[in-house]
Amino acid sequence: MEQRATTHHVHKLSFILLILSLAFPSSSFELRPSVADSTFLHSNDTAISDFRVLNRRALFQCPDLNPYLQINVTTQGDLSDEQFITVNVSGVLVPSDGDWVAMVSPSFSNVTTCLGSEAYYLQTGDTSILPLLCHYPVKAKYVTSDPSYLSCKNQKCQKYGNNGDCEVRTCAGSLSFHVVNIRTNIEFVFFAGGFSTPCILTKTDVPLKFSNPNSPLHGHLSSIDSTATSMRLTWVSGDKEPQQVQYGDGKSQTSEVTTFSAADMCSSIVVPSPAKDFGWHDPGYIHTAVMSGLQPSSTFNYKYGSDAVGWSAEIQIRTPPAGGSDELKFLVFGDMGKAPLDSSAEHYIQPGSISVIKGMTEEVENGNVDSIFHIGDISYATGFLVEWDYFLNLITPLASKVSYMTAIGNHERDYSDSGSWYTGPDSGGECGVPYETYFPMPTPAKDKPWYSIEQGSVHFTVISTEHDWTEKSEQYEWMKTDMASVDRSKTPWLVFTGHRPMYSSLGADDQFLETVEPLLLNNKVDLVLFGHVHNYERTCSIYNSECLAIPEKDKNGIDTYDNTNYSAPVQAIVGMAGFSLEKFPDDAPSWSLVRISEFGYVRAHATKDELKLEFVNSDTKNVDDSFIITKK
Repeated sequence: MEQRATTHHVHKLSFILLILSLAFPSSSFELRPSVADSTFLHSNDTAISDFRVLNRRALFQCPDLNPYLQINVTTQGDLSDEQFITVNVSGVLVPSDGDWVAMVSPSFSNVTTCLGSEAYYLQTGDTSILPLLCHYPVKAKYVTSDPSYLSCKNQKCQKYGNNGDCEVRTCAGSLSFHVVNIRTNIEFVFFAGGFSTPCILTKTDVPLKFSNPNSPLHGHLSSIDSTATSMRLTWVSGDKEPQQVQYGDGKSQTSEVTTFSAADMCSSIVVPSPAKDFGWHDPGYIHTAVMSGLQPSSTFNYKYGSDAVGWSAEIQIRTPPAGGSDELKFLVFGDMGKAPLDSSAEHYIQPGSISVIKGMTEEVENGNVDSIFHIGDISYATGFLVEWDYFLNLITPLASKVSYMTAIGNHERDYSDSGSWYTGPDSGGECGVPYETYFPMPTPAKDKPWYSIEQGSVHFTVISTEHDWTEKSEQYEWMKTDMASVDRSKTPWLVFTGHRPMYSSLGADDQFLETVEPLLLNNKVDLVLFGHVHNYERTCSIYNSECLAIPEKDKNGIDTYDNTNYSAPVQAIVGMAGFSLEKFPDDAPSWSLVRISEFGYVRAHATKDELKLEFVNSDTKNVDDSFIITKK
């Protein structure tokens, strides 16, 4: 959820916009109001930290004539596709708590003074003072992460006197960095002055290369229809030549290859977006191939790549049940993103994502999952494209083994004057392009990211809250037609899902509620799932902000909604999968039955007669809430 900026930011922004209006008096200044709104709306949502405001800071050469200073990396040969490496800083005369090391890629990036406009970074909610950084580091660590650094436990004598006494002693520190194959070479830069006033001390002499920048990586699966006889595999490589997926008993399929460039990102001439400017990183090539001739609810092995670039490990997949079959087990959540595995500072960190991924991976490995639904705010790359590689690496243990279905969120799509329904700059200029390239869903067309799919006894209607959903819009007509066409004798459960909620104790869009909610009631939707708000909340059977039915406790004390005589949908927010949690107000509305502000995910089990959902706390592994919807 977005919060307002401080009065200081408002005054400062007004001054900046006044200066810009004088500098750009023509119609090219039309984007200014949207830039202003971004600060008001997204100051808190962007989770600004000292590291995040490094963008476009001037990087001066430190006035340090220390001849002993060095930075080097402990690694044997070129980098593998994923590894932890040790970065050593040595020859330091006076250790400081402001000393830090950044990982920069590609190594030829500009890490010197960049005289850009302060307004360039307002889109992320920051109003930092010029000068600003020209290129953005992938990640960084203070050298004090090594507890022996400030105390200088690792000393070395650099100069001895005539009497044999040490005249010059230096200090050292070591840091561990988690690195994944981002295809371009990298270097490490040693800074003084902290994140606020950085200056360059030294950098690694020779850039580090990945041993195979063309490696096929990050394979993830998705369903293409309700038959479960075909599955799409998508992966990333540095090579543009078609590759293959080999699966089952000798079957193979050649990949289609695509990519995107900075030119595809949303921006303006006056205010370049992060995606088009300092956040850009080459995505390589995205390969997709459809494995056909499969059986629903079955397992088989596959691998992907080519003889030229190498092959992935062999992976076992489980196909989901076909639509209309008796049973489905799925996981659902929103707002997950990613967090570093090495305690680095990074562009955008979702602290709960690690424990959530770990918990869900255990579920998948135990065979308890047929499919996964990630309903918006996927990677939180928000215009810093290298973040997608780290996110895809994080979800691979899940998404490479079961169908990983997604819905688009504000941090994938929204950007002013781009066609998104909400005008904020939340995507950082990505405008859905990376999302739709990495996660091709069975949608009607490009930039129309809504679809439906049936698995087991459930019909899922997946919408985009970021595109026009008003009456007479294309998406509204599609929703209306899709839900009206469901054969409830085949799939008795109708689940409606998207990113932004209709009901939240922290507030929601009343127009969205008033426009779309009648469709839910008219089509007897059983369950509505949303994200966007970073907690878990469950309602009564609700319509027009009133409880039309209240669940009763079964013999095990579990809330049970009897939909035999349908009254209204149950709605739940499941946005607690990674982003920093939001607390609930003291005076929650009466329709809000359960409110939990803990990290986790929802585990669901659908049969023909019962739909059971459990909120799993990813830290404790306990089920903190459960409810059942029944039909007799």
